[in-house]
Amino acid sequence: MSEKQKVPPLADPGASKFAASQEAWRVFGIMSEFVEATQRLAAIRPAVSIFGSARIKPGSEFYALTEEIARKLSDSGFSVISGGGPGIMEAANKGAYFGKSPSVGLNIQLPHEQMANAYQDLSQTFRHFFARKYMFVRFANAYVVMPGGFGTLDELLEALTLIQTGKSQKIPIILVHEPFWRGLVDWFRTTLVEEGMISPDDLNLVQVLDRPEDVVNAIFKHYESRGFAPLPAEREMWLNL
Repeated sequence: MSEKQKVPPLADPGASKFAASQEAWRVFGIMSEFVEATQRLAAIRPAVSIFGSARIKPGSEFYALTEEIARKLSDSGFSVISGGGPGIMEAANKGAYFGKSPSVGLNIQLPHEQMANAYQDLSQTFRHFFARKYMFVRFANAYVVMPGGFGTLDELLEALTLIQTGKSQKIPIILVHEPFWRGLVDWFRTTLVEEGMISPDDLNLVQVLDRPEDVVNAIFKHYESRGFAPLPAEREMWLNL
């Protein structure tokens, strides 16, 4: 190996070992998030996770639409899970809070702290995004995806990937407001499918709807022949997610 290719030695091996020890112990804190959240959320099923932008303001079209969808879901017997913050998250929690079923907020600690909204019957705070994202998937019977940015796309694409690869049960994934999602869905069809990056059948993993009642009906239709209780094979999936 030439001098240029040699890996430089650690400046302080003792400090490196201490940092590694700290990192290993931090795993127990991550484990505690999974255990605590799993126990607290155990009784909320059936449930629907709703995602969307934190930047949407009360009184806007998307805020009102989200609130109406969440209220209809709550009155239909679904707990509603959101990220617990402002914008679409607040609208989802607010709609459920004044409905018949629990409003659940999975809050996240951020460098610029996210303020929890006031419409949560059950609030759980996470330090780690991946523990929080697991809970969105683990307890959801359906995903409702409202207009949003990178965080919303992250949740949408992770759910699609888990279902596509068989790591998660197939659940309804509903994109709400067709004009907003049209470009993305067209790109899925004209680029990802045509280039062979996904199967044409993968497009069937998502539905695009506009009316709140259609969202509720689509979820019930998916489960009408099997009920909301998880099947044995689906329980096994959760253990290996």
